[in-house]
Amino acid sequence: MIKKISITILITFLAFAYGHAQDYNTGIGLRGGFANGVTIKHFVSQKAAFEGIIASRWRGIELTGLYEIHGRAFNTDRLNWYVGFGGHIGFWDGRDTRWGDDRSYTVIGLDGILGLEYNFTELPINLSADWKPSFNFYGHSGFWGDGGALSIRYIF
Repeated sequence: MIKKISITILITFLAFAYGHAQDYNTGIGLRGGFANGVTIKHFVSQKAAFEGIIASRWRGIELTGLYEIHGRAFNTDRLNWYVGFGGHIGFWDGRDTRWGDDRSYTVIGLDGILGLEYNFTELPINLSADWKPSFNFYGHSGFWGDGGALSIRYIF
């Protein structure tokens, strides 16, 4: 009986000690990189968030949804790492792509994300830098490794 109580207390302590990764509930802001747009991130638990991105590229638009796991980075308050996965659908104008054809593309694919974010204490602002590779399996298919971006969000 004492062993079960001790294990329960230990698990509860560890969950509390390592579970506090978020400093905000929701953040809305701008994302700049090869594809520019808006981002909204909402935490659904202490360590998990959903992020939605609406970005423009090649005179088109791409909608991305991601599920992310967050944790404290380098044992530094308000600095977090995150990793996640999700998917996207996009609509591109082929005349403005690097391969330059006259087609329009509807693309569907999978995304990953790996990044760092810092949440300021003085201002309700969040800065993040991430890499978001993707793989289109429909439309102009293939791997896209140029999904890096910087984001600034208003957090609340």
